[in-house]
Amino acid sequence: MRVLVIGAGFAGLSAATSLADKGYDVTILEKNNMAGGRARVFRAEGFTFDMGPSWYWMPDVFDNYFARFGKKTADYYNLVRLDPSYSVIFSPSESVDLPAGLDNLEQLFERFEPGSGPRLREFLKQAAYKYQVGMTNFVWKPSRSVTEFMSLKLLYDVTRLDVFQSFASHARKFFTHPRLLEIVEFPMLFLGATPENTPAMYSLMNYAEMALGTWYPMGGMHEIVKAMVSLAEEKGVKILLDQTVLKIETANGTAKRVVTTNGIFEADVVVAGADYNHVETALVDAADRNYDDAYWNSRVMAPSSLLFYLGVNKRIPKLQHHNLFFDEDFKQHAQEIYETPQWPSKPLFYASAPSKTDPSVAPEGCENLFLLVPVAPDLTDDDATRERYYNLIMDRLEAYVGEDIRGHVLYKRSYAHRDFKADYNAFRGNAYGLANTLKQTALLKPSLKNKRVNNLFYTGQLTVPGPGVPPSLISGLVVADEVAKEFA
Repeated sequence: MRVLVIGAGFAGLSAATSLADKGYDVTILEKNNMAGGRARVFRAEGFTFDMGPSWYWMPDVFDNYFARFGKKTADYYNLVRLDPSYSVIFSPSESVDLPAGLDNLEQLFERFEPGSGPRLREFLKQAAYKYQVGMTNFVWKPSRSVTEFMSLKLLYDVTRLDVFQSFASHARKFFTHPRLLEIVEFPMLFLGATPENTPAMYSLMNYAEMALGTWYPMGGMHEIVKAMVSLAEEKGVKILLDQTVLKIETANGTAKRVVTTNGIFEADVVVAGADYNHVETALVDAADRNYDDAYWNSRVMAPSSLLFYLGVNKRIPKLQHHNLFFDEDFKQHAQEIYETPQWPSKPLFYASAPSKTDPSVAPEGCENLFLLVPVAPDLTDDDATRERYYNLIMDRLEAYVGEDIRGHVLYKRSYAHRDFKADYNAFRGNAYGLANTLKQTALLKPSLKNKRVNNLFYTGQLTVPGPGVPPSLISGLVVADEVAKEFA
Protein backbone atom coordinates (compact mmCIF):
# COMPACT_ATOMS: atom_id res chain seq x y z
CA MET A 1 0.00 0.00 0.00
CA ARG A 2 1.42 3.36 -1.10
CA VAL A 3 1.59 6.14 1.48
CA LEU A 4 2.63 9.66 0.51
CA VAL A 5 3.85 11.89 3.34
CA ILE A 6 3.97 15.61 2.63
CA GLY A 7 6.85 17.26 4.49
CA ALA A 8 10.07 15.93 6.02
CA GLY A 9 9.90 17.70 9.36
CA PHE A 10 9.95 15.77 12.64
CA ALA A 11 6.31 14.70 12.32
CA GLY A 12 6.61 13.68 8.67
CA LEU A 13 9.81 11.68 9.24
CA SER A 14 8.32 10.03 12.31
CA ALA A 15 5.09 9.05 10.54
CA ALA A 16 6.95 7.79 7.47
CA THR A 17 9.41 5.69 9.48
CA SER A 18 6.67 4.11 11.58
CA LEU A 19 4.54 3.30 8.52
CA ALA A 20 7.49 1.83 6.63
CA ASP A 21 8.28 -0.28 9.67
CA LYS A 22 4.70 -1.58 9.51
CA GLY A 23 5.22 -2.65 5.90
CA TYR A 24 3.86 0.26 3.88
CA ASP A 25 5.51 1.65 0.75
CA VAL A 26 6.29 5.19 1.90
CA THR A 27 7.50 8.24 -0.01
CA ILE A 28 8.08 11.67 1.53
CA LEU A 29 7.60 14.73 -0.69
CA GLU A 30 9.61 17.61 0.76
CA LYS A 31 9.31 21.19 -0.49
CA ASN A 32 12.80 22.34 0.51
CA ASN A 33 16.23 21.08 -0.54
CA MET A 34 16.87 19.24 2.73
CA ALA A 35 14.88 17.37 5.35
CA GLY A 36 14.15 18.77 8.79
CA GLY A 37 11.48 21.42 8.34
CA ARG A 38 12.13 24.14 10.88
CA ALA A 39 15.15 22.16 12.10
CA ARG A 40 17.12 22.63 8.90
CA VAL A 41 20.72 23.79 8.94
CA PHE A 42 22.88 26.09 6.85
CA ARG A 43 26.58 26.89 6.68
CA ALA A 44 28.29 30.21 5.97
CA GLU A 45 31.81 31.59 6.51
CA GLY A 46 32.85 28.43 8.36
CA PHE A 47 29.88 28.58 10.77
CA THR A 48 27.13 25.96 11.06
CA PHE A 49 23.74 27.38 12.04
CA ASP A 50 20.77 25.38 13.28
CA MET A 51 17.83 27.28 11.81
CA GLY A 52 15.17 26.56 14.41
CA PRO A 53 14.94 24.36 17.52
CA SER A 54 17.89 24.81 19.85
CA TRP A 55 16.71 23.25 23.15
CA TYR A 56 17.03 19.49 23.63
CA TRP A 57 14.50 18.67 26.35
CA MET A 58 12.60 15.45 27.13
CA PRO A 59 15.46 13.11 26.21
CA ASP A 60 13.25 10.14 27.06
CA VAL A 61 11.01 10.92 24.06
CA PHE A 62 13.95 10.67 21.66
CA ASP A 63 15.28 7.57 23.43
CA ASN A 64 11.88 5.88 23.18
CA TYR A 65 11.50 6.87 19.53
CA PHE A 66 14.71 5.19 18.44
CA ALA A 67 14.16 2.24 20.82
CA ARG A 68 10.86 1.57 19.04
CA PHE A 69 12.94 0.59 16.02
CA GLY A 70 15.67 -1.25 17.92
CA LYS A 71 18.05 1.70 17.96
CA LYS A 72 19.57 4.13 20.47
CA THR A 73 20.25 7.84 20.16
CA ALA A 74 23.90 6.96 20.79
CA ASP A 75 23.89 5.05 17.52
CA TYR A 76 23.53 8.37 15.73
CA TYR A 77 24.74 11.28 17.87
CA ASN A 78 26.57 12.15 21.08
CA LEU A 79 24.46 13.88 23.75
CA VAL A 80 26.00 16.07 26.44
CA ARG A 81 24.15 17.53 29.41
CA LEU A 82 24.62 21.25 29.83
CA ASP A 83 25.71 22.58 33.21
CA PRO A 84 24.62 25.24 33.79
CA SER A 85 21.44 24.46 31.90
CA TYR A 86 21.10 28.13 31.01
CA SER A 87 21.69 31.62 32.31
CA VAL A 88 18.95 34.15 33.12
CA ILE A 89 19.93 37.81 32.77
CA PHE A 90 17.81 40.21 34.84
CA SER A 91 19.95 43.32 34.24
CA PRO A 92 23.45 44.13 33.00
CA SER A 93 24.68 43.59 36.55
CA GLU A 94 22.43 40.71 37.69
CA SER A 95 22.28 37.22 36.24
CA VAL A 96 21.89 33.70 37.55
CA ASP A 97 23.09 30.38 36.15
CA LEU A 98 20.60 27.53 36.52
CA PRO A 99 22.65 24.51 37.57
CA ALA A 100 22.05 20.94 36.46
CA GLY A 101 20.97 18.73 39.36
CA LEU A 102 18.07 19.29 41.76
CA ASP A 103 20.17 19.70 44.92
CA ASN A 104 22.05 22.62 43.43
CA LEU A 105 18.83 24.06 42.05
CA GLU A 106 17.18 23.93 45.48
CA GLN A 107 20.12 25.78 46.99
CA LEU A 108 19.78 28.44 44.30
CA PHE A 109 16.05 28.90 45.02
CA GLU A 110 16.80 29.15 48.75
CA ARG A 111 19.15 32.06 48.12
CA PHE A 112 16.29 34.03 46.58
CA GLU A 113 13.53 32.95 48.96
CA PRO A 114 14.11 31.03 52.22
CA GLY A 115 11.94 27.94 52.33
CA SER A 116 11.55 27.77 48.55
CA GLY A 117 13.94 24.82 48.19
CA PRO A 118 11.57 22.25 49.72
CA ARG A 119 8.67 23.92 47.90
CA LEU A 120 10.56 23.48 44.61
CA ARG A 121 10.86 19.78 45.39
CA GLU A 122 7.08 19.54 45.97
CA PHE A 123 6.38 21.63 42.85
CA LEU A 124 8.52 19.25 40.77
CA LYS A 125 6.99 16.18 42.44
CA GLN A 126 3.58 17.30 41.19
CA ALA A 127 5.07 18.24 37.83
CA ALA A 128 6.64 14.77 37.57
CA TYR A 129 3.20 13.19 37.94
CA LYS A 130 1.85 15.46 35.20
CA TYR A 131 4.79 14.57 32.99
CA GLN A 132 4.33 10.85 33.56
CA VAL A 133 0.61 10.92 32.86
CA GLY A 134 0.86 13.44 30.06
CA MET A 135 3.73 11.79 28.21
CA THR A 136 2.61 8.19 28.70
CA ASN A 137 -1.11 8.70 28.18
CA PHE A 138 -2.56 11.98 26.99
CA VAL A 139 -0.11 12.79 24.19
CA TRP A 140 -0.78 9.41 22.58
CA LYS A 141 -4.51 10.04 22.25
CA PRO A 142 -5.54 10.64 18.61
CA SER A 143 -8.34 12.82 20.06
CA ARG A 144 -10.91 11.72 17.51
CA SER A 145 -13.65 10.79 19.97
CA VAL A 146 -14.67 11.80 23.47
CA THR A 147 -14.78 8.10 24.36
CA GLU A 148 -10.97 8.08 24.41
CA PHE A 149 -11.17 10.17 27.59
CA MET A 150 -14.01 8.38 29.39
CA SER A 151 -12.15 5.97 31.66
CA LEU A 152 -12.39 6.55 35.41
CA LYS A 153 -8.59 6.42 35.67
CA LEU A 154 -8.30 9.16 33.07
CA LEU A 155 -10.91 11.31 34.80
CA TYR A 156 -8.99 10.89 38.06
CA ASP A 157 -5.80 11.90 36.30
CA VAL A 158 -7.48 14.98 34.83
CA THR A 159 -8.38 16.24 38.29
CA ARG A 160 -4.75 15.85 39.41
CA LEU A 161 -3.33 17.44 36.25
CA ASP A 162 -4.67 20.91 37.13
CA VAL A 163 -6.16 21.26 33.66
CA PHE A 164 -8.61 23.94 34.83
CA GLN A 165 -6.20 26.02 36.93
CA SER A 166 -3.85 28.59 35.43
CA PHE A 167 -0.12 28.12 35.56
CA ALA A 168 0.27 31.58 37.10
CA SER A 169 -1.94 30.81 40.09
CA HIS A 170 -0.37 27.36 40.48
CA ALA A 171 3.18 28.73 40.55
CA ARG A 172 2.24 31.34 43.16
CA LYS A 173 1.21 28.61 45.58
CA PHE A 174 4.88 27.69 45.78
CA PHE A 175 6.91 30.84 45.12
CA THR A 176 6.54 34.56 45.77
CA HIS A 177 9.91 36.01 44.76
CA PRO A 178 9.55 37.65 41.32
CA ARG A 179 12.86 36.19 40.10
CA LEU A 180 11.75 32.64 40.91
CA LEU A 181 8.40 33.22 39.24
CA GLU A 182 10.14 34.44 36.10
CA ILE A 183 12.34 31.34 36.08
CA VAL A 184 9.46 28.87 36.38
CA GLU A 185 7.21 30.81 33.99
CA PHE A 186 9.72 31.22 31.18
CA PRO A 187 8.81 27.98 29.30
CA MET A 188 5.23 29.26 29.06
CA LEU A 189 6.39 32.01 26.70
CA PHE A 190 6.81 29.37 23.99
CA LEU A 191 3.57 27.48 24.66
CA GLY A 192 1.49 30.20 23.12
CA ALA A 193 -0.29 31.99 25.96
CA THR A 194 0.40 34.03 29.05
CA PRO A 195 0.94 32.08 32.30
CA GLU A 196 -2.51 33.35 33.36
CA ASN A 197 -4.09 31.60 30.34
CA THR A 198 -1.95 28.46 30.27
CA PRO A 199 -3.25 25.38 32.14
CA ALA A 200 -1.20 24.48 35.22
CA MET A 201 -0.82 21.03 33.66
CA TYR A 202 2.12 22.50 31.76
CA SER A 203 4.28 22.59 34.86
CA LEU A 204 5.30 19.28 33.30
CA MET A 205 7.60 21.48 31.20
CA ASN A 206 9.40 22.55 34.38
CA TYR A 207 9.93 18.90 35.25
CA ALA A 208 11.32 18.26 31.78
CA GLU A 209 13.62 21.26 32.04
CA MET A 210 14.79 21.00 35.64
CA ALA A 211 14.72 17.29 36.45
CA LEU A 212 15.38 15.65 33.09
CA GLY A 213 17.89 18.30 32.12
CA THR A 214 18.95 20.43 29.18
CA TRP A 215 21.03 18.53 26.63
CA TYR A 216 22.81 19.18 23.37
CA PRO A 217 23.60 16.79 20.48
CA MET A 218 27.19 17.44 19.41
CA GLY A 219 27.19 18.77 15.87
CA GLY A 220 23.92 20.62 16.44
CA MET A 221 20.19 19.96 16.56
CA HIS A 222 20.17 18.98 12.89
CA GLU A 223 21.99 15.80 13.99
CA ILE A 224 18.58 14.58 15.20
CA VAL A 225 17.17 15.13 11.71
CA LYS A 226 20.12 13.30 10.14
CA ALA A 227 19.53 10.41 12.53
CA MET A 228 15.83 10.25 11.68
CA VAL A 229 16.55 10.42 7.95
CA SER A 230 19.09 7.62 8.27
CA LEU A 231 16.63 5.45 10.16
CA ALA A 232 13.79 6.25 7.73
CA GLU A 233 15.89 5.30 4.72
CA GLU A 234 17.03 2.14 6.50
CA LYS A 235 13.33 1.22 6.79
CA GLY A 236 12.85 1.83 3.07
CA VAL A 237 11.37 5.34 3.08
CA LYS A 238 12.06 7.29 -0.11
CA ILE A 239 12.69 11.01 0.56
CA LEU A 240 12.25 13.24 -2.48
CA LEU A 241 13.46 16.84 -2.08
CA ASP A 242 12.51 20.01 -4.00
CA GLN A 243 8.98 18.66 -4.42
CA THR A 244 6.60 21.56 -3.78
CA VAL A 245 3.12 20.07 -3.54
CA LEU A 246 0.59 21.84 -5.73
CA LYS A 247 -2.53 19.69 -5.30
CA ILE A 248 -3.99 16.68 -3.52
CA GLU A 249 -6.36 15.27 -6.16
CA THR A 250 -9.47 13.56 -4.79
CA ALA A 251 -12.42 11.67 -6.25
CA ASN A 252 -15.48 10.34 -4.45
CA GLY A 253 -14.06 11.19 -1.02
CA THR A 254 -10.69 9.56 -1.62
CA ALA A 255 -7.26 11.11 -2.21
CA LYS A 256 -5.95 9.58 -5.43
CA ARG A 257 -2.70 11.36 -6.15
CA VAL A 258 -0.44 14.23 -5.17
CA VAL A 259 0.79 16.68 -7.79
CA THR A 260 4.11 18.45 -7.22
CA THR A 261 6.27 20.82 -9.22
CA ASN A 262 8.26 17.80 -10.36
CA GLY A 263 5.76 15.00 -10.83
CA ILE A 264 2.51 13.21 -10.11
CA PHE A 265 2.45 10.53 -7.40
CA GLU A 266 -0.29 7.93 -6.95
CA ALA A 267 -1.38 7.25 -3.38
CA ASP A 268 -3.51 4.90 -1.31
CA VAL A 269 -3.06 7.09 1.79
CA VAL A 270 -1.83 10.68 2.18
CA VAL A 271 -0.34 12.02 5.43
CA ALA A 272 0.04 15.80 5.37
CA GLY A 273 2.91 16.99 7.56
CA ALA A 274 2.86 20.39 5.89
CA ASP A 275 1.18 23.39 7.50
CA TYR A 276 -2.41 22.26 8.21
CA ASN A 277 -4.01 25.54 7.15
CA HIS A 278 -1.98 25.55 3.91
CA VAL A 279 -3.15 22.03 3.10
CA GLU A 280 -6.74 23.11 3.75
CA THR A 281 -6.64 26.35 1.78
CA ALA A 282 -4.24 25.55 -1.07
CA LEU A 283 -3.95 21.79 -1.63
CA VAL A 284 -7.49 20.36 -1.37
CA ASP A 285 -10.74 21.50 -2.93
CA ALA A 286 -12.84 23.87 -0.83
CA ALA A 287 -15.51 21.16 -0.51
CA ASP A 288 -12.94 18.84 1.10
CA ARG A 289 -11.80 21.19 3.85
CA ASN A 290 -12.19 20.28 7.51
CA TYR A 291 -12.47 23.91 8.62
CA ASP A 292 -13.53 27.21 7.08
CA ASP A 293 -11.69 30.53 7.19
CA ALA A 294 -13.69 31.70 10.20
CA TYR A 295 -12.42 28.71 12.20
CA TRP A 296 -8.80 29.36 11.28
CA ASN A 297 -9.05 33.07 11.91
CA SER A 298 -10.39 32.38 15.42
CA ARG A 299 -7.42 30.17 16.36
CA VAL A 300 -4.99 31.49 18.96
CA MET A 301 -1.49 31.04 17.59
CA ALA A 302 1.73 30.51 19.51
CA PRO A 303 4.38 33.15 18.86
CA SER A 304 6.33 33.70 15.73
CA SER A 305 10.00 34.61 16.02
CA LEU A 306 12.46 37.18 14.81
CA LEU A 307 15.77 35.36 14.47
CA PHE A 308 19.33 36.46 13.86
CA TYR A 309 22.18 34.11 12.93
CA LEU A 310 25.52 35.76 13.67
CA GLY A 311 29.07 34.63 13.07
CA VAL A 312 31.39 36.58 15.39
CA ASN A 313 35.19 36.67 14.92
CA LYS A 314 36.00 36.44 18.63
CA ARG A 315 34.89 34.58 21.74
CA ILE A 316 32.42 36.16 24.20
CA PRO A 317 33.41 34.82 27.65
CA LYS A 318 30.38 36.03 29.60
CA LEU A 319 27.80 34.09 27.60
CA GLN A 320 26.65 30.55 28.40
CA HIS A 321 25.32 28.11 25.80
CA HIS A 322 21.71 29.27 26.51
CA ASN A 323 21.02 32.81 27.77
CA LEU A 324 17.57 34.24 28.57
CA PHE A 325 17.38 38.02 28.70
CA PHE A 326 14.64 38.83 31.21
CA ASP A 327 15.88 42.39 31.65
CA GLU A 328 12.52 43.86 30.59
CA ASP A 329 8.95 43.33 31.79
CA PHE A 330 7.76 39.77 31.06
CA LYS A 331 4.08 40.70 31.36
CA GLN A 332 4.30 43.59 28.94
CA HIS A 333 6.06 41.50 26.31
CA ALA A 334 3.57 38.63 26.73
CA GLN A 335 0.67 41.06 26.39
CA GLU A 336 2.14 42.45 23.16
CA ILE A 337 2.34 38.93 21.77
CA TYR A 338 -1.02 37.53 22.84
CA GLU A 339 -3.48 40.21 23.87
CA THR A 340 -2.64 43.34 21.84
CA PRO A 341 -0.52 41.84 19.02
CA GLN A 342 2.20 44.25 17.92
CA TRP A 343 5.93 44.52 17.57
CA PRO A 344 7.07 44.51 21.22
CA SER A 345 8.21 47.78 22.76
CA LYS A 346 10.71 46.19 25.17
CA PRO A 347 11.11 42.54 24.22
CA LEU A 348 12.64 39.73 26.17
CA PHE A 349 14.99 37.71 24.00
CA TYR A 350 17.09 34.58 23.93
CA ALA A 351 20.73 34.19 22.89
CA SER A 352 22.25 30.81 22.13
CA ALA A 353 25.99 30.30 21.73
CA PRO A 354 26.36 26.61 20.81
CA SER A 355 30.07 27.18 20.15
CA LYS A 356 30.44 27.27 23.96
CA THR A 357 29.80 23.51 23.92
CA ASP A 358 30.59 22.50 20.37
CA PRO A 359 33.76 23.72 18.61
CA SER A 360 32.56 22.25 15.29
CA VAL A 361 29.92 24.97 14.72
CA ALA A 362 32.35 27.91 14.49
CA PRO A 363 35.90 28.51 13.26
CA GLU A 364 38.58 28.46 15.95
CA GLY A 365 38.47 31.56 18.13
CA CYS A 366 34.99 32.53 16.90
CA GLU A 367 31.50 32.46 18.40
CA ASN A 368 28.29 31.19 16.80
CA LEU A 369 25.31 33.26 17.99
CA PHE A 370 21.62 32.56 17.49
CA LEU A 371 19.31 35.34 18.72
CA LEU A 372 15.54 34.93 19.06
CA VAL A 373 12.82 37.45 19.89
CA PRO A 374 9.34 35.90 20.44
CA VAL A 375 6.82 38.08 18.57
CA ALA A 376 3.14 38.00 17.69
CA PRO A 377 2.24 36.18 14.47
CA ASP A 378 0.98 37.98 11.38
CA LEU A 379 2.92 41.20 11.87
CA THR A 380 4.21 43.39 9.04
CA ASP A 381 7.76 42.18 8.59
CA ASP A 382 10.19 44.45 6.74
CA ASP A 383 13.94 44.95 6.71
CA ALA A 384 13.81 48.26 8.58
CA THR A 385 11.89 46.67 11.46
CA ARG A 386 14.32 43.77 11.62
CA GLU A 387 17.30 46.13 11.75
CA ARG A 388 15.69 48.24 14.47
CA TYR A 389 15.22 45.15 16.66
CA TYR A 390 18.71 43.90 15.87
CA ASN A 391 20.19 47.09 17.28
CA LEU A 392 17.75 47.15 20.20
CA ILE A 393 18.71 43.68 21.44
CA MET A 394 22.40 44.08 20.56
CA ASP A 395 22.52 47.19 22.74
CA ARG A 396 21.38 45.07 25.68
CA LEU A 397 23.54 42.08 24.79
CA GLU A 398 26.65 44.26 24.58
CA ALA A 399 25.74 46.06 27.82
CA TYR A 400 25.58 42.68 29.56
CA VAL A 401 28.79 41.17 28.17
CA GLY A 402 30.65 44.48 28.52
CA GLU A 403 32.21 44.45 25.07
CA ASP A 404 31.51 45.29 21.43
CA ILE A 405 29.98 42.51 19.32
CA ARG A 406 28.52 44.30 16.31
CA GLY A 407 31.95 45.40 15.12
CA HIS A 408 33.08 41.76 15.11
CA VAL A 409 30.20 40.23 13.16
CA LEU A 410 31.56 38.36 10.12
CA TYR A 411 28.21 36.96 9.05
CA LYS A 412 24.63 38.05 9.71
CA ARG A 413 21.29 36.71 8.55
CA SER A 414 17.79 37.53 9.79
CA TYR A 415 14.65 35.39 9.61
CA ALA A 416 11.03 36.19 10.52
CA HIS A 417 7.37 36.03 9.41
CA ARG A 418 7.84 36.29 5.67
CA ASP A 419 10.51 33.59 5.75
CA PHE A 420 8.31 31.22 7.76
CA LYS A 421 5.60 31.74 5.16
CA ALA A 422 7.94 31.29 2.19
CA ASP A 423 9.79 28.24 3.52
CA TYR A 424 7.01 26.42 5.40
CA ASN A 425 3.74 28.02 4.21
CA ALA A 426 3.32 28.84 7.91
CA PHE A 427 -0.17 30.09 8.77
CA ARG A 428 0.12 33.77 9.76
CA GLY A 429 3.90 33.36 9.77
CA ASN A 430 3.80 31.33 13.00
CA ALA A 431 6.90 29.59 14.33
CA TYR A 432 5.39 27.33 17.02
CA GLY A 433 1.94 26.30 15.84
CA LEU A 434 -1.22 26.65 17.92
CA ALA A 435 -1.18 28.07 21.42
CA ASN A 436 -1.62 25.52 24.21
CA THR A 437 -4.77 27.05 25.64
CA LEU A 438 -7.51 25.00 27.30
CA LYS A 439 -9.83 25.67 24.34
CA GLN A 440 -7.22 24.26 21.94
CA THR A 441 -6.33 21.06 23.76
CA ALA A 442 -6.93 17.42 22.75
CA LEU A 443 -10.38 17.12 21.12
CA LEU A 444 -10.40 20.87 20.54
CA LYS A 445 -7.34 20.81 18.27
CA PRO A 446 -7.70 20.47 14.49
CA SER A 447 -8.50 16.83 13.75
CA LEU A 448 -5.74 14.52 12.60
CA LYS A 449 -8.06 13.06 9.94
CA ASN A 450 -9.96 14.73 7.14
CA LYS A 451 -13.73 14.37 7.66
CA ARG A 452 -14.55 14.24 3.94
CA VAL A 453 -11.53 12.52 2.40
CA ASN A 454 -11.30 9.07 3.96
CA ASN A 455 -7.57 8.50 3.39
CA LEU A 456 -6.17 11.96 4.18
CA PHE A 457 -4.51 12.46 7.57
CA TYR A 458 -2.68 15.38 9.20
CA THR A 459 0.35 15.43 11.46
CA GLY A 460 2.57 18.08 13.02
CA GLN A 461 2.39 21.06 15.31
CA LEU A 462 -1.12 22.26 14.34
CA THR A 463 -2.78 18.99 15.34
CA VAL A 464 -2.39 16.58 18.29
CA PRO A 465 -0.56 16.56 20.59
CA GLY A 466 0.80 20.05 19.87
CA PRO A 467 3.85 22.20 19.11
CA GLY A 468 7.48 21.51 19.92
CA VAL A 469 9.98 18.89 18.76
CA PRO A 470 9.00 15.97 21.05
CA PRO A 471 5.22 16.49 20.49
CA SER A 472 5.74 16.70 16.71
CA LEU A 473 7.74 13.49 16.79
CA ILE A 474 4.94 11.83 18.78
CA SER A 475 2.34 13.26 16.40
CA GLY A 476 3.86 11.27 13.55
CA LEU A 477 3.72 8.03 15.54
CA VAL A 478 0.09 8.65 16.57
CA VAL A 479 -0.98 9.28 12.97
CA ALA A 480 0.89 6.23 11.73
CA ASP A 481 -1.03 4.05 14.19
CA GLU A 482 -4.34 5.57 13.03
CA VAL A 483 -3.47 4.86 9.39
CA ALA A 484 -2.60 1.27 10.28
CA LYS A 485 -5.94 0.77 12.03
CA GLU A 486 -7.92 1.85 8.97
CA PHE A 487 -5.73 0.77 6.07
CA ALA A 488 -4.19 -2.59 6.87
